Amino acid sequence: MAELDVGKHCQHESCHQKDFLPFVCDSCSGVYCLQHRSREAHSCSEEPVKREASTGSVVINHPCSFEECKEKQLLPVICPQCEKHFCLAHRHQDDHKCEKLEIQKPRMAATKELVQRIVESKDGSKSKGRKGAKNSATAAKVALMKLKLHAVGDKGLPQTERTYFQVYLPKESEVSSQPMFFCSKWSVGKVVDYAASLASLKNNNNVLAAKKLRLCHPVTGKALRQDDSLHSLLTSPEDPLHNGGNVILEYLDNDSSGLEDVCQYITIG
Repeated sequence: MAELDVGKHCQHESCHQKDFLPFVCDSCSGVYCLQHRSREAHSCSEEPVKREASTGSVVINHPCSFEECKEKQLLPVICPQCEKHFCLAHRHQDDHKCEKLEIQKPRMAATKELVQRIVESKDGSKSKGRKGAKNSATAAKVALMKLKLHAVGDKGLPQTERTYFQVYLPKESEVSSQPMFFCSKWSVGKVVDYAASLASLKNNNNVLAAKKLRLCHPVTGKALRQDDSLHSLLTSPEDPLHNGGNVILEYLDNDSSGLEDVCQYITIG
């Protein structure tokens, strides 16, 4: 049987290696191996072939329709509302001040307040209070299951003594909130110190003139007493905290009794 002749020998004078996938030089049309395929490697004496661009293809640049913008795009970017072309930087309606941009109406807050008034007017004042507390407790139970997956705390605490909160951090913090768990036997003061340590917060509670880091109620905004225990707050008949609920950590002046605006910390959707 005749042997199968595959590949070619490198034409470099000091090589002649047989390459099964040889390279052909665009300038001198010589055949070379991988090592000598470049013009410099085989000292090519021929000038590189200049390839003329095809005249059959037409390049179309699409100018941006936004005033004073001089950008052009190779491919069209059309706004589906006003049907004008824009560059990538102005492709959104807000970015090019689209003439057909719908002005968003105030949502959520006004609608929710109206619905709440209707519900309260039908439920009556007494049942309203009970329903509100019941709903908060139910929501906390649902949130508790999620918090247990991500919360940080002292892993040496027994499961039966752990109390979980979504802790909303001071306004200047890099993150808005962090899930944590604490011992139900701890005082509020110890909870504050431990939460500050977990979130790497500056804690000057032992400095007389400095602002104090305080734990605040998520609904009333009232600063909780430092010597109260978590257990007493969880079992309080009036505005109790809930295992799985929210608390707010904030720097307050020494004469401040709580937050001025709870809504700036927790957005209810």
